[in-house]
Amino acid sequence: MSPPVAPPGWSRWLVPPAALSVHLSIGQAYAWSVFKPPLESALHLSGTQSALPFQLAIVMLGLSAAFGGTLVERNGPRWAMTVALVCFSTGFLISALGAQTRQYWLIVLGYGFVGGIGLGIGYISPVSTLIKWFPDRPGTATGIAIMGFGGGALIASPWSAQMLQSFGSDHSGIALAFLVHGLSYAVFMSLGVLLVRVPRSEKPVDDGPSALEGVQVSARSAVRTPQFWCLWIVLCMNVTAGIGILEKAAPMITDFFADTSTPVSASAAAGFVALLSAANMAGRIGWSSASDLIGRKNVYRVYLGVGALMYLLIALFGDSSKPLFILCALVILSFYGGGFATVPAYLKDLFGAYQVGAIHGRLLTAWSTAGVLGPLIVNWIADHQKEAGKHGSSLYGVSFMIMIGLLAIGFVANELVRPVHSRHHVPVPKEAADGRREQPA
Repeated sequence: MSPPVAPPGWSRWLVPPAALSVHLSIGQAYAWSVFKPPLESALHLSGTQSALPFQLAIVMLGLSAAFGGTLVERNGPRWAMTVALVCFSTGFLISALGAQTRQYWLIVLGYGFVGGIGLGIGYISPVSTLIKWFPDRPGTATGIAIMGFGGGALIASPWSAQMLQSFGSDHSGIALAFLVHGLSYAVFMSLGVLLVRVPRSEKPVDDGPSALEGVQVSARSAVRTPQFWCLWIVLCMNVTAGIGILEKAAPMITDFFADTSTPVSASAAAGFVALLSAANMAGRIGWSSASDLIGRKNVYRVYLGVGALMYLLIALFGDSSKPLFILCALVILSFYGGGFATVPAYLKDLFGAYQVGAIHGRLLTAWSTAGVLGPLIVNWIADHQKEAGKHGSSLYGVSFMIMIGLLAIGFVANELVRPVHSRHHVPVPKEAADGRREQPA
């Protein structure tokens, strides 16, 4: 499938909605927890077992983005969005069959493996195209799209809950909900497939900059640079710090104020989770847009430096003030979302727009690592503190100090980022044509 080229007069502002249609759909992944209790009850699963499809999906997201990034660059955004649509929707259909027949391994295969491939290819599908359409404000453009991934759960959570209430939470009701998800997301994601276009030239706006100005580095060369691995550490540390709160948000705020005169109810804890999702989404567009003004390195200094301060305030004073706890958590989650949305533009600054989608795909392995590391740190330490007889905010003090240390490591890695050495540069456009034939490393 050859990339569809925009006809004369095509508005570049049609591309962000195309990207949003994909990202809002695959952002359903953050709403998986809605299905956990019904699955545990209907199929007699443990909490660990019911988390497996989500965990595998995040692992496959990172792996498929890493190994498929060059294919996305070569075949274009329409091919990538089509692959994402087929895999993500098929994953739900396989899961529906698994729920109906009570074969849990089919749900793991469908949602986790097949759907996870759709997550990874869909996540990176619009990034390179957006940067090429908006060389004048890459942070804003990628922020708009990646905001959708953070906000997808705000739509999917109540929608899924309503379906389970209407269809029933037994295995047949779950199967029907999965079926509706698969078909509905196929229709919605097809809007992106139909709308997306690549620019006719490297200068999409007559009086604007060229998308291929400055340094250009191939994906194969980028992974051999210290800059790539510094950014890998930066992203991994920032995501680990954010997901450490996000994954355990409801029980965490309940534990923090369990021993106070104003304990947190289950409904209030659910409201806190919704607030975190909103902060995650707002941070993706807000901070990434700010990075166009103050620079990528500076905005990551904020994410990592101020993020460490927020963790310190929660560790020291969080259990004495609900507003302080909530405010600090919201700021941390806005940095979590902002880090995802800003990193494509940071990569473009360092390596150019030439193969930025493929480079971004390889970098997302940091997300897969952090998706395991963050929850592991918080949950493992909390479990051991509970076994030692501790309770309340004491369950989290050690893990928060570890998060501060990880953010400090990320801060140092960000400071070490320097311009890429000229030996890694490629001449464009001649080398760009050759690069389209490059196979995944």
